[in-house]
Amino acid sequence: MQRLLLASTSTVHGKPYLTYILPELQEFFSGVSEILFIPFARPSGLTHEAYTKIAKKAFAEIGIAVRGLHEFDDPVKAIKKAQGIFTGGGNSFVLLNTLYQFQLIPVLKEAVLQGIPYFGTSAGSNIAGPTIRTTNDMPIVYPPTFDALGLIPFNINPHYLDPDPESTHMGETRETRIKEYHFFNSLPVIGLREGSWLNVQGDRITLKGTLPARWFSLEEIKEIPSGAVLN
Repeated sequence: MQRLLLASTSTVHGKPYLTYILPELQEFFSGVSEILFIPFARPSGLTHEAYTKIAKKAFAEIGIAVRGLHEFDDPVKAIKKAQGIFTGGGNSFVLLNTLYQFQLIPVLKEAVLQGIPYFGTSAGSNIAGPTIRTTNDMPIVYPPTFDALGLIPFNINPHYLDPDPESTHMGETRETRIKEYHFFNSLPVIGLREGSWLNVQGDRITLKGTLPARWFSLEEIKEIPSGAVLN
């Protein structure tokens, strides 16, 4: 049975990296002594080593060791033998392109379907959906396809922002962009606000966190309350 935590973000305002979700992670990774960290999204161009160091510091707070995937000579074997997996945020195009470059998409998907617990933030959550077409990132590299892991039956828009009625900005809102997506695509999209995440246990998908999420489909746009089951 697949088990996933798919978070909108790694950091909420005013709190250190992953602090807001550490209690959930401690329960989610119960019995896991070491997780495999996939640093390929490289936020702000961080090196894999520097990014892994940040993840190590956060997980040390709950007594879990971290090793970066780039540290292994055989990344396929490392994924198959992992006790748990964490894919960090950054640029979704860079992340997906690197996973395809090393032919890791089918390996990663199979590992999660076999029950290895998977945690993603931002770009790491984006790739759990069927495609990364609803990412907010710039396409600074071009992966062979936008198709991703397809572990959940809808796309994610992390860091979802509501229109600010006090703002003088007259450009596109996130809602506008997702409506544009639906002019050409039929898959539903969930807009995850900061500090929200999805807890996936098999086919059961539950929205967690303190805020509702925004649900977009061809039929409707609606608010989903925290605690709702989405399947």
